[in-house]
Amino acid sequence: MIRVLLADDEAMIRAGVKAILDSDPSLEVVAEAGDGRQAVDLALAHRPDVALLDIRMPRLDGLAAAAELRRVAPATAVVMLTTFGEDDYIARALEVGASGFLLKSGDPRELIAGIHAVADGAAYLSPKVAQRVIARLAGGRMSREAQARDRVAGLTDREREVLALLGAGLSNAEIARRLHIVEGTVKAYVSTILTRLDVRNRVQAAIIAHEAGLVA
Repeated sequence: MIRVLLADDEAMIRAGVKAILDSDPSLEVVAEAGDGRQAVDLALAHRPDVALLDIRMPRLDGLAAAAELRRVAPATAVVMLTTFGEDDYIARALEVGASGFLLKSGDPRELIAGIHAVADGAAYLSPKVAQRVIARLAGGRMSREAQARDRVAGLTDREREVLALLGAGLSNAEIARRLHIVEGTVKAYVSTILTRLDVRNRVQAAIIAHEAGLVA
């Protein structure tokens, strides 16, 4: 069972999202919050697997709440859910450590798929968001590719192998099966990789993997 915290300042939106999540018997909404501060407090109380946060909320907005959750509840994966698809929001969400970014206007199946993906240790961007990220990365590609190659050069062969599979979108469990090692070892490798690359989350590491040419 995947335990989910849902935070949105609009009660009707929360009800609609909860109805979608309730359609999947493997998901359980364990708490609902109407603002970012309450979301952080409830996350500390309930320790959910995933926190689904709206970006624009009172007291503490979703981006600030995500950053706070990364600090006080790092085991809780954060997914941003919003009506806004501007590049600045996407970039800031990734910078504060969100593992997923979904648009409220997207297919409900994307919401369920995203929750499962981040709960399994992977990252998830809705297709429309992914297109924006790719377009944003298109400019200055050559310089970023060189920088990415320099950054991964400091990794061991095994760490580069794990990073390549992470960049291909595999979860920790899938990487473990592919490399014939235990999942705990993969988690240790991922933690080391994030530290050595000086990135906050798997999304940023995956981008580096692609820019460095580790992913076909």
